[in-house]
Amino acid sequence: MRKPKTKIRLSDVIILMLVVVIISYFVYRINVGLNYNWAWGKIPQFLFRYDPERGEWVSNILMHGLYNTLRLSFWGIILSTIFGTIMGICRASKVLFFKLLSGTYVESMRNIPPLVIIFIIYFFIGDQVLPGLGLDRFVEARSETVQKLIEFCLAKPQFITAFLSALLTLAIFEGAYITEIVRAGIQSIRKGQWEAAHALGLSWWQQMRHIILPQTFQRILPPLAGQFISLIKDSSIVSVISIQELTFQGSELMTGTLLTMEIWITVTILYLMLTLPCSLLIERLEKYMARSKG
Repeated sequence: MRKPKTKIRLSDVIILMLVVVIISYFVYRINVGLNYNWAWGKIPQFLFRYDPERGEWVSNILMHGLYNTLRLSFWGIILSTIFGTIMGICRASKVLFFKLLSGTYVESMRNIPPLVIIFIIYFFIGDQVLPGLGLDRFVEARSETVQKLIEFCLAKPQFITAFLSALLTLAIFEGAYITEIVRAGIQSIRKGQWEAAHALGLSWWQQMRHIILPQTFQRILPPLAGQFISLIKDSSIVSVISIQELTFQGSELMTGTLLTMEIWITVTILYLMLTLPCSLLIERLEKYMARSKG
């Protein structure tokens, strides 16, 4: 089946012209109003630098921040999805205890600023619980190969406690919103689906696994994708506990170089490199699932 050709309408041209005008005015105000001298030539060295000892180009401060943001986002999406799915099932459950537990979790997370949550988790769990479990000593006692693997997947051994605190904050906070998305998806399934599954002799778990959840996740993909993108953006809040992610590195670099506009525009582009592929991937997945359903 041939795809319909996309037609460029007059409204599209007008919107494009407005965007160009706004950007041009923005640049004009910076150049004339602030008397700002652009120095884009200095930015590439903060992305990659040449290491004479290794004889090759290596990542520099902004790319290190991007890698840390990518790690936080990747593990944060996995953990928040697990939290959100479990609590979403509890929210849709008929068991009062589960409904109260998940309801308390959701309302608490949605009505407390994430900055407060991150400080609570960092100073309690990160400062008291994790050191008490001997996590730092465990990591430091591993072989060099294992430590490099941990550094690649999570963070350097000396930053592992702070990184896990930040990761737990993101997962718990974003998981509350995913909980409501999953709950709404489960409750959108028609009653007949439940009755048919029950008539087939399936247990409650089998009903959820084989009948309800597959349909639920197909329906909630668009809002779930938006929440994943929100998680990537919200990862910037962990900079307050000195996690060296993209926003923290950009702030430190801006303070040292005073290249305010160049650095923050570069940081914006790097964030878009993380969020736009996520949007396109979910869009393709939606189309694939729609074809499979048809």
